Amino acid sequence: MSSIVSVQNLRKSYAGGFEALKSVNLEIEEGEILALLGPNGAGKTTLISTICGITVPTSGSITVGGHDTQTAFRAARNLIGLVPQEINLEPFETVFSTVSFSRGLFGKKRDDAYINKILNQLSLGDKKDSKVMMLSGGMKRRVLIAKALAHEPRVLFLDEPTAGVDVELRKDMWEIVAGLKASGVTIILTTHYIEEAEAIADRVGVINKGEILLVQDKAEMMAQMGKKQLKIELATATDDVPTALNAYELARSDDGLHLTYTYDTTSERTGITTLLNDLQKAGLQMKDIQTAQSSLEDIFVGLVKEPT
Repeated sequence: MSSIVSVQNLRKSYAGGFEALKSVNLEIEEGEILALLGPNGAGKTTLISTICGITVPTSGSITVGGHDTQTAFRAARNLIGLVPQEINLEPFETVFSTVSFSRGLFGKKRDDAYINKILNQLSLGDKKDSKVMMLSGGMKRRVLIAKALAHEPRVLFLDEPTAGVDVELRKDMWEIVAGLKASGVTIILTTHYIEEAEAIADRVGVINKGEILLVQDKAEMMAQMGKKQLKIELATATDDVPTALNAYELARSDDGLHLTYTYDTTSERTGITTLLNDLQKAGLQMKDIQTAQSSLEDIFVGLVKEPT
């Protein structure tokens, strides 16, 4: 699969020496959904703004569909749709005119059929003649997506698309994003909701302090970096973990009734069989055993956690 967006050695620094982006390299593949995760101030919005031409890079290069965003800005920008974090819409305009106006800004010919198609795809068809001020917050976010799609872009950037949206509407948004991907649109979204990336992304990128820490297939990431936990419920509480079991680095619950063993799923040997044998030798009677896979959130927290 070829890259539709290519970022090479991208840096963005401000007066005073603050570096918002530090030699970022990123290849975004055509037709994928890439989720960009990172804490507040990590550089997510700066990266998107720079790719979209809103922020001028200090150094480095960006191409979109083969067009350099500095030397061929108009050609590159025509391929991009951007849905910003902030809801900034003209309250007294109708939904249809708002979306149509965005199409005109990119020099596209009037196409009412296409605008209606987008509105129907986003469940806004019955709201097309409504004034924007009459819409709910979730509907206004859909209008933002419709505006971004009005000029038929090949790449769509969604900056915190479900911020402030309730759980039900968030899941509706996930379905919309999946539908856009099916229509051939490449999607890059930033999000604070780990479950969002886990639910819809093909690949996950983690950014922190202006640096890309990792970009990887979501399933591969969880397989390679995810840990599994064996949770052992004891028949009777134990005051301490027997010294004979120290090698397993077991975590004991406060009530002494549970022991947790963390192991790597990619290792040739998990150590579970010997652990269970050693538990019996140590005189601990097991009541129940459960396993749990670490989530994408656990992996993300581990990557951005400050060293102590």
